[in-house]
Amino acid sequence: MNAVQGPPEDTPPPPAPDMALKVLVAGGFGVGKTTLVGAVSEIRPLRTEEQLSEAGRVVDDAGGVVGKTSTTVAMDFGRITIRAGLSLYLFGTPGQDRFWFLWDDLSEGALGAVVLADTRRLPDCFPAVDYFERRDLPFVVAVNCFPGAGSYGADEVSRALDLGRGTPVVLCDARDRDSGKEVLVRLVEYAGRRHSAR
Repeated sequence: MNAVQGPPEDTPPPPAPDMALKVLVAGGFGVGKTTLVGAVSEIRPLRTEEQLSEAGRVVDDAGGVVGKTSTTVAMDFGRITIRAGLSLYLFGTPGQDRFWFLWDDLSEGALGAVVLADTRRLPDCFPAVDYFERRDLPFVVAVNCFPGAGSYGADEVSRALDLGRGTPVVLCDARDRDSGKEVLVRLVEYAGRRHSAR
């Protein structure tokens, strides 16, 4: 009877299985969530955009978002490879409170979240910050640096939002792929530290 032989000793180990992690991109109305997902996604992003209507203007505060003509009504979806073997599936949440019932389903199984903030309308991101803090889901605050917006440092934004100690605040341009990718890398690193500490 022949003995079963294993692979030769110089055979490289099989590659590690690919890992895909779920990340939410949240924040207030018109803060740049769809823009960020579209800028970093390596696939054509799925968008559920609808035109703003006169009826919606009654409930949507469009102050500070001049020129905005459409809004996300369900979610945005994109994918980015952070490094070999690690991809992020990005789920952009709708910003208006009438769509918040979708957040529970979207956040199921998520590694963490990016909360986009606009310093011209900083209170708009409080609901997202509160949501993730209550659920103990790791998140970073990414300040989308709009042209003409005041310039504030990460520490100032952190104090204004009364963030928990250690919650990262990063400045970004949601239109720029490298800037958006850096935000996502910071989130993965932060969430990894949080999960390791448990």
